Amino acid sequence: MNGVLVVDKPKGLTSRDVVNIICKKFNTKKVGHTGTLDPIAEGVLVVPIGRALKISELLTSERKEYIARVILGYETDMLDITGTETKRNMPTCTKEEIINVLNSFIGKYNQKVPMYSAVKVGGRKLYEYARQGIEVNPPSKEVEIYSLELISDIIYMEDCIEFSIKCEVSKGTYIRSLIRDIAYKLNTYGTMKELIRTKQGNFSIDNSYTLEQIENNEYKLLTIKEALPNIKVTKIDDELLKKVKNGMVLDSFFKEELSLLIDKNNNEIAIYKRDGTGKVKPYKMIEV
Repeated sequence: MNGVLVVDKPKGLTSRDVVNIICKKFNTKKVGHTGTLDPIAEGVLVVPIGRALKISELLTSERKEYIARVILGYETDMLDITGTETKRNMPTCTKEEIINVLNSFIGKYNQKVPMYSAVKVGGRKLYEYARQGIEVNPPSKEVEIYSLELISDIIYMEDCIEFSIKCEVSKGTYIRSLIRDIAYKLNTYGTMKELIRTKQGNFSIDNSYTLEQIENNEYKLLTIKEALPNIKVTKIDDELLKKVKNGMVLDSFFKEELSLLIDKNNNEIAIYKRDGTGKVKPYKMIEV
């Protein structure tokens, strides 16, 4: 079994849980995933299987799209509703102020990584410090917000405000942290209530499959060619095939930076890359 499966991950499961389910379904241990989703999150989880594991790096897009439900009025240690409340105040912001602040985040900014994350400081993961109550200063990194908009009515409750946002962000952006930072600009605290990843690069939730559909064999497994539509495909003859299978550096025979090489039977053999000297060399060996 080789290919890429786009899963609509449900709430309550870790990304690893989904991988384990797929392993059992297809009776193989050669299953992975790109772009971890927390248990509270749902939506697009790209799952390479078999030989497709060799192209996992190419399946991890620089752009991702999310829909999130925001609560203004309190903050938790995990920055979402599964955590323990740590700060609270009554928000007084208007719809206009919320929209202005959302617009102000479009572009690049330095985002502080949440404490409950797998980012390492001093050789240990941040969530390990957090669980032990050890104070440490989380690192910041530059992220980019390509779009950010209000997509629901604003609900004013007794001590908090709720609304939904839709955003497209760069790889590595924490939506929990984005919500925290939005709240700070509004002079209050924020917590993530819900999160749906609607797109990861070329993969959309509209073309994903639930675990129930997968169990009932109601799915399409993408070929490597289908999963990488932006990479040129080059068909090679038998003579060139032997050289490619041996991983030889060859004179350039395609113009693009990368090309997926297939044989006369349309089998996916390798991805080759230009090296800047008029040669092309192996980048990902697939069939070998």
